[in-house]
Amino acid sequence: MGMIKTFRSVVQFDSITFDPVERRLKKAACIADYRKIAKRRLPFGVFDYIDGGAEDERTLASNSSTFGDIEFKPRVLRDVSNIDTSTTIFGRASMMPLILGPTGFTRIAHSQGELAVARAAASVGIPWSLSTMGTRSIEEVAAVSDGEKWFQVYTWKDRGLVKDLIGRAKESGFTAIWLTVDTAVLGRRERDVRRGMTLPPKIGLGTLLDGAIHPSWTLDFLRNEPITFANVIGKSDEDGSTAVSLADHVARQFDQAVSWDDIDWLRSVWDGPIVLKGIQTVADAKLAVGAGVEGIGLSNHGGRQLDDAPVPVSLIEPVRQEIGDAATIICDGGVRRGSDIVKAIALGADAVSMGRPYFYALAAGGQRGVEHMLEFMQSGMERTMALSGVRSVAEIDRDLVRWKR
Repeated sequence: MGMIKTFRSVVQFDSITFDPVERRLKKAACIADYRKIAKRRLPFGVFDYIDGGAEDERTLASNSSTFGDIEFKPRVLRDVSNIDTSTTIFGRASMMPLILGPTGFTRIAHSQGELAVARAAASVGIPWSLSTMGTRSIEEVAAVSDGEKWFQVYTWKDRGLVKDLIGRAKESGFTAIWLTVDTAVLGRRERDVRRGMTLPPKIGLGTLLDGAIHPSWTLDFLRNEPITFANVIGKSDEDGSTAVSLADHVARQFDQAVSWDDIDWLRSVWDGPIVLKGIQTVADAKLAVGAGVEGIGLSNHGGRQLDDAPVPVSLIEPVRQEIGDAATIICDGGVRRGSDIVKAIALGADAVSMGRPYFYALAAGGQRGVEHMLEFMQSGMERTMALSGVRSVAEIDRDLVRWKR
């Protein structure tokens, strides 16, 4: 009898979870876990498109690993009973200094795509960004989210199309523009080359076999409307209604002659904040300030363009020292934990942005997956701040961290 009582006191059986999404998310303790779930659920070519980088993927790996070269200098015996992660970005409130950056073709991970991500971001009160290459339109997103929304544009050869997109974004309540400046040509993404990846994915023998191995994704894909570049339907001869190679699409549609003079043109059609996404040197950050932009997106496109490009987190401090408070600095790339956000802010960034982590979470559990991931990021930031002895974003400063090397 005593043994049974002892056994009951130390052994408890988990309740059975019938909801498959909840079961998956219960196993996700970090971004790497969302990635594992996404890899298991997505067709190989789709996962590699989301996960892959340029050439040997050294920059892809360094974007995250460099955060490990920074250590904290925690202070103790401070009252950390109330932690506040909130901040303002371009004068607008955000529950943490995190922006969900623009990702193209988001519906390849989940049929709700951008709609799910926009709703998740709005639910926690942070900005979310729609890509020109998005698979839900400006108007569709505005109809389901009253949260803070940014729009991303490329320098397409058809400036009339860009002007139309920006006008629609303004009309729909988008408040800031990302201008991506690091895609004069597309980087060589060798995983996509090996898979023969097109967007949307082509249906062939390989696709059918891959779909059979990943039935839940296949059913989700087949039960919903075709994936297209939703913002340019009927406005471009390449709107995603037929499969295209991304490299060929970029070569045909993007303007390789774009220069600093084009910032003036963009300002003529948009009167809100402009963030240049793809700044990779101190010299270009200084030119960006001279061009009058409000934001500098330190980014190497997630390691997807030029391998061995500078790592964004390593640029924060020298750029801040050069430009002072003349522009908002956003570190885009490699952020995988709340502690990474704190490190970036300590070095001088105003905010960070991320893409892959929410793509993984979307594949893992749709909108609930993204919300689950954002809760992980916020709790990680709160915990890091408490253990470091800072209570608000304003208290995070350079004295909090040091480079190990």
